[in-house]
Amino acid sequence: MDNETKLIPKTFFWMFLGLLGTAIMAWYTYSSGLFLRVLLTDSFNILLVVEIVVVLLFSFLFKKLPPTIVGILYFIYAMINGVSMAVIFYVFELSSIIYLFIASAVLFGGLALYGYKTKKDLSSWHTVLFGVLIVGLILSVINLFMGNSMLDIVLDWVILLVFFGITMYDMNKIKNLQYEEGLDQAKLHIYGAMELYLDFINIFLRMLSIFAKRRD
Repeated sequence: MDNETKLIPKTFFWMFLGLLGTAIMAWYTYSSGLFLRVLLTDSFNILLVVEIVVVLLFSFLFKKLPPTIVGILYFIYAMINGVSMAVIFYVFELSSIIYLFIASAVLFGGLALYGYKTKKDLSSWHTVLFGVLIVGLILSVINLFMGNSMLDIVLDWVILLVFFGITMYDMNKIKNLQYEEGLDQAKLHIYGAMELYLDFINIFLRMLSIFAKRRD
């Protein structure tokens, strides 16, 4: 079996494990009432800081860290993200969460398939996609203080479309990473899983924000 046929299944298997861990932790945090206790203290802000630190460690030290540590960081992030994502069960109806999770999975699958199958070089998409994403995130933070509901809707759609593009780009990049020199093949699937995990989570959250029915 060649590297490519090993890499892609392992990447999606680890992505699935991360999403499963996030879902279990989110539901437990919600159903146990833990999330309310987190909100009533400074713990939520601490969780956000820890998430950022883990992502930065994963991104900047990926090449230097051993595979075991990279895997541990991935699952730490997935678990912590599950705690913070428990908020969706308070905000949205469960039926909307389930339907939009399925819709997000179908969309994600189609986009990833295109990124994998296309013969085009998608590397040129990087600058535009991440440039628009950064601008969108900055505007989202500014709008937290402005409270413009129309801008919120526009930003949700723009960021959703950007993550459609990023999913195709990331899948194409992961397929080609096996040929890049200097990368440890033993942990390459974990890196790919983290990339696709983040893409899926962001698509799902934007779909919820746009289409989900909110609790009364």
